[in-house]
Amino acid sequence: MAFWHKAKKKDGWLAVSAAAEGVTAAVVRRRADAKPAVLAAAFHPGGRAEAAGLIARVGRELDAPAHLCSSILVPGEYQLLAVEAPNVPADELKTAVGWRLKDLIDFPVPEATIDVLDIPVAPNGPAHNHQVFAVAARNGIIEALQNLYTEAKVELGAIDIPEIAQRNISALLEPEGRGLAMLAFDAHGGLLTVTFRGELYLARRMDIGLAQVEGAPEARQSLFDRIALELQRSLDNFERQFQYVAVSKLVLAPTGSASLHDYLSANLYLPVDLLDLDAVFDLDKVPQLRDAAQQARFLTVLGGGLRDEGAVA
Repeated sequence: MAFWHKAKKKDGWLAVSAAAEGVTAAVVRRRADAKPAVLAAAFHPGGRAEAAGLIARVGRELDAPAHLCSSILVPGEYQLLAVEAPNVPADELKTAVGWRLKDLIDFPVPEATIDVLDIPVAPNGPAHNHQVFAVAARNGIIEALQNLYTEAKVELGAIDIPEIAQRNISALLEPEGRGLAMLAFDAHGGLLTVTFRGELYLARRMDIGLAQVEGAPEARQSLFDRIALELQRSLDNFERQFQYVAVSKLVLAPTGSASLHDYLSANLYLPVDLLDLDAVFDLDKVPQLRDAAQQARFLTVLGGGLRDEGAVA
């Protein structure tokens, strides 16, 4: 999915996230017969007022002119909603979905930039069960982001969201013919996704940040209980809605600590694997990303760099 997209063929993707804590970026190149290669990565702390300068800096360090560039929105800058798919021609889909959102988003539809991602239906399933994901952001947010990259003198090729970045990594881990659940935490909270055959079927946010997961041991029991309960409810609801998708396991993205993995392994009915991005990407050029804490920081931009356009053999 390209929430906003004007790609030209270049050598892989430079994915950038400008958040309150700083700018994170990585360059990823897909390869036909090998793991995707991470060519470079950088993080520079700083507030949003410094974002243009920080984006310019990572653009120089990571050779932005040699790559397609995508910017990944942060939670609060967009809304992601599952809605019934309108029965309209493809060229009218975004407009029709927009009007379905008019009572679901907190700003007027004419002020929204909207994109749509299909949720595949079951083989021979009823058409009335067909849903799509709709992404909506205020036009002003998109324009401000474009202006930020113009000021930084970095050519922006696409705008994405974290759910799609996480889907891109999850799709590489799916067992043949089965779905995969993935749970990740960052400064903005937790994100649970379920993918099947490379498509995003579920995306749920948890109001629990990475700092809480890594917090004091005495506070973890109730927090981990809450995470497990939210996971169980979400996965139970998913199984009822998508009975044709068998979820094989839950993959927990790195958090810098093994405590949550150990807890979920003992308390969930699904097998729980701890993700090591070294098994997904070729990290030889960025060995610092073999550290679990660094993997937690760079997870979203690495997933954002796995876009299909610009792939090379």
